[in-house]
Amino acid sequence: MKGSHNNQPKAAVFNDFSGFGRCSIAVSLPLLSALKVQCCAVPTAIFSNHTGFESFFVEDYTNRLEAYTTEWKKLGLRFDAIASGFLGSAEQISIVEKFISDFRDENTTVVIDPVMGDYGKLYPTYKVETARQMKSLVRHADILTPNLTEACILTGEVYREKPDENFLKKVCLELSENGAKKIVITGLENDDSISNFIYQEDKGFSTVSVKKSGLQRSGTGDVFSSIITACAVRKFDFTRSVEIAAEFVAKAIKRSTELDIPTTDGVCFEEILGELTSL
Repeated sequence: MKGSHNNQPKAAVFNDFSGFGRCSIAVSLPLLSALKVQCCAVPTAIFSNHTGFESFFVEDYTNRLEAYTTEWKKLGLRFDAIASGFLGSAEQISIVEKFISDFRDENTTVVIDPVMGDYGKLYPTYKVETARQMKSLVRHADILTPNLTEACILTGEVYREKPDENFLKKVCLELSENGAKKIVITGLENDDSISNFIYQEDKGFSTVSVKKSGLQRSGTGDVFSSIITACAVRKFDFTRSVEIAAEFVAKAIKRSTELDIPTTDGVCFEEILGELTSL
């Protein structure tokens, strides 16, 4: 008897691939796998190491994406989740929108991590036009995982380094008007903790905080959103998903600090990966 490609839960993940630096697809593949979800990667670009290093090799993959995903149509693949991370151009964002239109069904959760900037500014490689196109993509999201900078860019709000709860509620409600039923504004820094502000259409607002365990590192947003994606496929409670992601990131940062790993190298999550396999 012939089996089915679709018997196992799986997620399509759009992101770049960096051979070194623990970010993007190199993070999503092991983390989703540890959480018993097949990661079907769509590389938007190939990097030798991520752009946080002084020098890197890069090959853009935009012109290959349509042919790449057409083969998945031929296979009749369906996805329990479609997730996107860093997208380098407005054209890539449009390609992801078309993919969602082609592959989404009533059982697919769309998770958008609108990677655009941090600390109140767009990333140097990011264009204003691309940021405008991102506003179109987030309309497709069931789950949205911006940091505060990205949430402000998407809503047109002025960035605040120390936002109060009323401001965060306002931003979440504005984001939800575009369609996302679950939102988490990630990585809000306090004196001795990191907070994640949650909005759920059916449950309202809440906050998940963890103690600071070291310096912020490259790729932690990818770790966070990968765990959120896998938990969505597994039908975990959303607040519990945020707790799992936040606690895992904090432990990975702590272990990376203990091993004296440069911050550019990301978090050595391999050291604690077993904690996810038991969930």
